[in-house]
Amino acid sequence: METSHDSAAIDFGQNENQRMIADMIRKFGQEHIKPKMMEWDEAQIFPIEVFKKLGELGLMGVLVPTEYGGSGFTYNEYVTAIIELSKICGSIGLSMAAHNSLCTGHILLCASEDQKKKYLPKLATAEWIGAWGLTEVNTGSDAARMMTTAIKDGDYYILNGSKNFITHGKSSNVAVIIARTGEKGDSHGMTAFIIEKETPGFSAGRKENKLGMRASETTELIFQNCRVHKSQVIGKEGDGFIQAMKVLDGGRISIASLSVGIAKGAFEAAVKYSKERQQFGKPISEFQAIAFKLADMATQIEAAELLTYRAADLKNRHKKVSKESAFAKYYASEVAVKVATEAVQIFGGYGFTKDFPAEKYYRDSKLCTIGEGTSEIQKLVISREILN
Repeated sequence: METSHDSAAIDFGQNENQRMIADMIRKFGQEHIKPKMMEWDEAQIFPIEVFKKLGELGLMGVLVPTEYGGSGFTYNEYVTAIIELSKICGSIGLSMAAHNSLCTGHILLCASEDQKKKYLPKLATAEWIGAWGLTEVNTGSDAARMMTTAIKDGDYYILNGSKNFITHGKSSNVAVIIARTGEKGDSHGMTAFIIEKETPGFSAGRKENKLGMRASETTELIFQNCRVHKSQVIGKEGDGFIQAMKVLDGGRISIASLSVGIAKGAFEAAVKYSKERQQFGKPISEFQAIAFKLADMATQIEAAELLTYRAADLKNRHKKVSKESAFAKYYASEVAVKVATEAVQIFGGYGFTKDFPAEKYYRDSKLCTIGEGTSEIQKLVISREILN
């Protein structure tokens, strides 16, 4: 594999903004997330008021320039924010990441100036919650064969079909939707639309009952003769799939960050418990079997975090990031599952109960290897990049 001089640009120390964000989120989490997160998880409640508060703190438009009402930060601050939120609760980290990188990110990356001025200030402050629709029932990884169509009718497009596994599908005020305007499988046969929730013919379908990430809402979106004006097209007709792939490059960094946060949360809980739990007259952390587990967990987390900040650094400098974001997403998501699994093991029987934190990290971690491109798709991306 070729070496690169780009890595010399990475500063591994946190800057002042990152330290400020981390401290702010820790305090926010203690007050607004920890007291109710298990209640939200159990009942699958999407706590929209938490995201309104995160909007007030500038965390729902982290990458949005200040002229559109955002925080104007870099990917470094964005990664830090997701990690810190996800250490507390994976659901909150996931929803914050999806709002920032998918709906808001697509508009920021590809929309016209008028569209940016109209939607970004509302999204960046969480006055509006955003959703993003690519996946369908029969087209997950094979998104180019989507069934949802947008047929031209004068100055309008008529959308019919459905999307599924959509974060904030019910509670969102606006969604970016990719629909087919050409032939199935044609990468230039899909178009992106900004669709407001009140648009006739646009509705939310059933809500998924999930293993983990239960406080992050996941639903269907349904289009029944939904008329969308041509002014709501992002970019040109036919550019939607290409745009979506660019958006997912950044989205992989979001899920890598989510994974690192969940892994860190599980690890910190396991370290704390191992020092407190006594067996055979001493803390279990003093047994090599446990100490070596913790050593492996810490090493894997460090590597995952470095890969994630490496991808963030390239993104900040507008370099090609497909391979590096796939490295980060693939490795960090697998590490999250491994670390969360080991955390449950260290907690022993208590790890299997909801009175202790390990089981929630364990349940939440698994989505990281599936959402925004499975581990298998990441390996496909990586192998294509290295063999090209």
